[in-house]
Amino acid sequence: MGFVVTLLAALGFAIGEAVIGGTSGGIGLLGVFGIVAIVWSVIGYYSGDKMVLAVSGAHRVTHEDEPQLFNVVEEMTIAAGLPQAPAIYVIEDPAPNAFATGRDPQHASIAVTRGLMAALDREELQGVVAHEMSHVRNYDIRFATLVGILVGMIALIADFFLRWSFFGGSGRRRGGGDSGGNAGAILLIIAIVLAIVAPLAAYSVQFAISRRREYLADATGVELTRNPLGLARALFVIASDPQPLRHANRATAHLYIANPRKNKKDKAVTGVFDTHPPIQKRIDVLLAMAHAGPEALTDGAAPHVDEAAATQPPA
Repeated sequence: MGFVVTLLAALGFAIGEAVIGGTSGGIGLLGVFGIVAIVWSVIGYYSGDKMVLAVSGAHRVTHEDEPQLFNVVEEMTIAAGLPQAPAIYVIEDPAPNAFATGRDPQHASIAVTRGLMAALDREELQGVVAHEMSHVRNYDIRFATLVGILVGMIALIADFFLRWSFFGGSGRRRGGGDSGGNAGAILLIIAIVLAIVAPLAAYSVQFAISRRREYLADATGVELTRNPLGLARALFVIASDPQPLRHANRATAHLYIANPRKNKKDKAVTGVFDTHPPIQKRIDVLLAMAHAGPEALTDGAAPHVDEAAATQPPA
């Protein structure tokens, strides 16, 4: 978070120096960006979850609509020690997936797709819900919202400045003679380079956070269910389904339990712009927790799980 805020401050100062000139210009524009960032963060903090749910095409359901889903969510709420159950939403899409959003356990929501409920049995559904409940209990939902807002602001500011520069805006900067013109040109080049690099660096940090929190949510989900095979099988089913999620986009992809866009095969090595860790690695960790092999993923009969061993991290 500190790194993203520093990137935003550096970008604001560099653009102020390049556009307005003088130290006061950089500091002044930095102050403007700071105020906008605070206002934007407050709006996102209180309304970001509603925006995400609306963009994802999710609709709220009741216990009468989806009794099994409600029962599983209530079980995991008790297991997690949360004060209340999250609001439950369903996305009418055949691709199996799910995500959690909100700002704290009192204001959280869990959304699952129709395809997820159709493809998973109760134990597997419990594993997915436990994973999403872990995001709520660990406050990942708040962290992801705030980081996403700041990263989005960096991207918008950088894009605006680059368009302004390429369409002749750079010629409006005031300079004082040859030395002032040379200094202005250098500052402009620095600002342009930073405007190109800053969004890439910010996105890489955001996705690195997302990948690490996915591993943590898997582990915490196992702590709640004492059944690593349930989540491992669920991830196997999700990974095996070739359908992309229709409502998923680049802005919301990192929220889901697995990459919803299905635009590339799962890789053994994680890239800096991957929203999720390799799903096979996640499955391998869960199988190690259960002291089971790959055959447990497709075995119809649920094998015995050593609860004490299931809570121990793999070597």
